[in-house]
Amino acid sequence: MKQITVFTLLLFIVFGATSQDKKALKFAKTITEKDLESRLAVLASDSLEGRETGERGQQMAAEYIASKFKEFGLEPPVDSKDGKSYFQTYPLQKMTYRTAYMKKGDEQKDNFEDFVYFSRSETKGEEYIDVIFAGDETIESLKTKDLEGKYVGITQADMSNWRQVLANLAEVKAAGVFLFVEDANSYDFVKQRFKRFLSGTRLSTVSDEVSNKVIIADTGLAEWIFGKKYAELSASEAPSRIILNADMLVEDIEVENVLGFLKGTDKPEEVLVVTSHYDHIGISSDGQVNNGADDDGSGTTTVLELAQAFATAAQKGSKPKRSILFMTVSGEEKGLLGSEYYTNNPVFPLENTVTNLNVDMVGRIDPDHEGKNEEYVYVIGADKLSQELHDLSEKVNKTYVNIDMDYTYNDENDPNRYYYRSDHYNFAKKDIPIIFYFNGTHADYHKPTDTIEKIRFDVMKKRADLVFFTAWELANRENRVKLK
Repeated sequence: MKQITVFTLLLFIVFGATSQDKKALKFAKTITEKDLESRLAVLASDSLEGRETGERGQQMAAEYIASKFKEFGLEPPVDSKDGKSYFQTYPLQKMTYRTAYMKKGDEQKDNFEDFVYFSRSETKGEEYIDVIFAGDETIESLKTKDLEGKYVGITQADMSNWRQVLANLAEVKAAGVFLFVEDANSYDFVKQRFKRFLSGTRLSTVSDEVSNKVIIADTGLAEWIFGKKYAELSASEAPSRIILNADMLVEDIEVENVLGFLKGTDKPEEVLVVTSHYDHIGISSDGQVNNGADDDGSGTTTVLELAQAFATAAQKGSKPKRSILFMTVSGEEKGLLGSEYYTNNPVFPLENTVTNLNVDMVGRIDPDHEGKNEEYVYVIGADKLSQELHDLSEKVNKTYVNIDMDYTYNDENDPNRYYYRSDHYNFAKKDIPIIFYFNGTHADYHKPTDTIEKIRFDVMKKRADLVFFTAWELANRENRVKLK
């Protein structure tokens, strides 16, 4: 830290420090390892029960975050029946999968072993269904056909863009869709991912339309249903009758995003949004608490520290020129649901939202950096919509922090596709420039072993500084960053 402080001071001596530079340095000092640790100790405690969306621990975490926003002096920006609130409540459907299977003669196929059942419709008990094979017929073609009451089987090469695939399937007006995935590795990845998310309960945004039932399977299930080799199947196949049982309970619940607002001086209508998700995956079936210290207690704690730093600056006469919305969202682990709700129901107009800085996992060192250059952060998405934002981010880092900015996961061909897997993506879909800060995954990812004892608060502080100085520049520069 001392070397970087000297480096920064030398830069200001040589090039001349502006008033804003000096202020930024002053208020960055309010972000401390001690504060980061004390706040994360609350969020990652057993008492919050893993902060699973829709459960008691998540609501306790929401209350804690709101109490901090109030303590800092941030405004509650959400209109509610009781006046202004820190909570943006939104409706979800909680779906409990009890059992799902298929039968044909004396043979049975089971959910999460032989297929994955995915639906928003409440169902109960066995039913006979007739499945027709459409092969590689396009979604656009299927949408034009009368498939009411029918189950249709279609071919999918792989599931690398599974979110978009599911979105497209929702537009097929059939009673159900069998999606036969030809690539075995791709299918196995999706099956394991869905098994983890759906084996207990699933949360989904409320839809007025009754969605069809989707069964994701490999080509072997198609052969079992139609009684012949997959390569021999064609659209001229006669329908095949099987028994489907999908016993699922659907309940309506409400959950919360937590918002704290700091109004700007010169351009108050323009809003910088700083986000993290405060939910995690709750309690394992064996009773162990998944504390989620890194994912994403670390990001949420960082947002709290930034909120305090900017609020302190405002109280001491250094309000930002633009407004800043500090927002911790729920539902990320269930499919980016909280940020999706906000971007579809924004408290502040999206056309006036200048940038989203999203902080998701910034407290650990991943295996690729362990014992090497540990003062790093993966930076994702800065140049996707705005080259100017990328350039600003680089300049801020070199001026103030000098941390290693790793762009490995910014590659469009990266198989992990992290750009699409955290809350910034819902802003990016609305053409809002974003930066996603990330430390990479590790052996404790989504396990009860992701605990506070393994957090590197020295490195976490450096990453928090980078987000703070970037936010300071974005909030105080003359013009908002331009889209490409």
